[in-house]
Amino acid sequence: MGFARTCSVTLVGVEGVVVEVQADLEPGVAAFTLVGLPDKSLTESRDRVRAAVVNSGGEWPQKKLTVGLSPASVPKAGSGFDLAVACAVLGAAERIDPRVLGGIVMIGELGLDGRVRPVRGILPAVLAAADAGYEQVVVPECAAAEASLVPGVSVLGIRSLRQLIAVLTDEPVPQEDAEEQAGPDPLLAGLRAPGTGADTGMHGAGAAPCDQGHDLADVVGQLSARTAVAVAAAGGHHLFLEGPPGAGKTMLAERLPSVLPPLDRQASLEVTAVHSVAGLLPPDKPLIDTAPYCAPHHSATMQALVGGGPGTARPGAVSLSHRGVLFLDETPEFSSRALDALRQPLESGHVVIARSAGVVRFPARFLMVLAANPCPCGRFSRTHEQCDCPPSAIRRYQARLSGPLLDRVDLRVEVDRVTRGELTAGGARGETTATVADRVRAARDRAAARLAGTPWRTNGEVPGRELRNRWHAAPGAMDDAERSLERGVLTARGLDRVLRVAWTVADLAGHDRPDASDVALALQLRTGVPRGVPMTIGAAV
Repeated sequence: MGFARTCSVTLVGVEGVVVEVQADLEPGVAAFTLVGLPDKSLTESRDRVRAAVVNSGGEWPQKKLTVGLSPASVPKAGSGFDLAVACAVLGAAERIDPRVLGGIVMIGELGLDGRVRPVRGILPAVLAAADAGYEQVVVPECAAAEASLVPGVSVLGIRSLRQLIAVLTDEPVPQEDAEEQAGPDPLLAGLRAPGTGADTGMHGAGAAPCDQGHDLADVVGQLSARTAVAVAAAGGHHLFLEGPPGAGKTMLAERLPSVLPPLDRQASLEVTAVHSVAGLLPPDKPLIDTAPYCAPHHSATMQALVGGGPGTARPGAVSLSHRGVLFLDETPEFSSRALDALRQPLESGHVVIARSAGVVRFPARFLMVLAANPCPCGRFSRTHEQCDCPPSAIRRYQARLSGPLLDRVDLRVEVDRVTRGELTAGGARGETTATVADRVRAARDRAAARLAGTPWRTNGEVPGRELRNRWHAAPGAMDDAERSLERGVLTARGLDRVLRVAWTVADLAGHDRPDASDVALALQLRTGVPRGVPMTIGAAV
């Protein structure tokens, strides 16, 4: 009788659980039993592992074989257990010393020829192994860079099972055939899910800092909207752009990620973990260090937006845009059920998906940008009478965005129609992305210094009670906003959000705390009602 054990990791959302893989050999009729709540893909590992061991030059034991996955109460999913199962079986058969396997975590899928293929979620799996105290991890060679992002863990990247056997038995490590390495590497296909390329709007590579292909200087006019974009980027405030088609709403949203500062180390790991689980992590970019940008189509379902789906819950658009921008173009065309599902993540910064098999939690701290036409035909405005829609149709169209959802939006800007003079005028353009990004970075530095020692990073994350009790505006600065609360123009949540925006305006302007003009501009951006305040902060944005 032989027994061996090693470890692997199963993922529950973006959180990993270390699983002990045990193999036991007993005399009897040759059979392979896998226990421990495996899913279909894991059950099929019996045939993959057997073929991989034989094709790697090993001998499959002709005995009764039982492989157990512990803890047995946690559901196991995916093909990432193949490598651990193969080594546990070889340890029980004494091909590998079982004492060597105990402190190693192995993650990888096996091909029938013994090659090790990558799986999704390498980064969160290695993070879970490190948190559990493991110091040695074996992963596919093409995923070693992603696994190496975790400090304090020794990562071994391998290309085949026979290479791993040689390493564990202190034998010469065989070199792979040169023909297998020529041309595109088919093993990289395991790192990306089908239908998740950059053209789908669900990618996470983000926008390069100050990308010249998406420069704010390309936007003609729209001074108010450009100011709102800078405020949104500096404080992490949600933005609603309403205006006729062709006015530049999509252009502004596409340029917002380039205005955001680069992600810090902790945020980069959070974003990379989500995209690794979703199969969106590019093989040549193991760490995402720029703000992601996600723009789902208006036909997206509630599961596509917030996560879920059949079988194992997958992260949705709100999680793929974590620490980045979620852009909902043609927002009234989204289903009301999908839009209202955004209320909870907008407040909490995470998504909790409850299923009969368990509860999954995904991070979802994103900056939301809504864009909408004022009416079905798109030509309705306060100054032009070109709209052919009846008033009832306009009311129904605008009512598709519920009041509770809009109450969670900090900035509301009406994007005006671009005139012929603005479009054809020569001379200096508006400020570039680089200039606005520098101003936003300086404002975030001021906010970070003020929020040092707290769990919050931006003004948009600070609870209203903390702003009222710890960081006060100038005396009398909030009088106009409080009167708006008494008249019913603002809700209590709206008053808190006005104060948050006022702090961001003050940070952009270099003020120590918000004064009356900062609050007035924040109130104008919040309600969309002109109050005679210049829509500029410092230089024209």
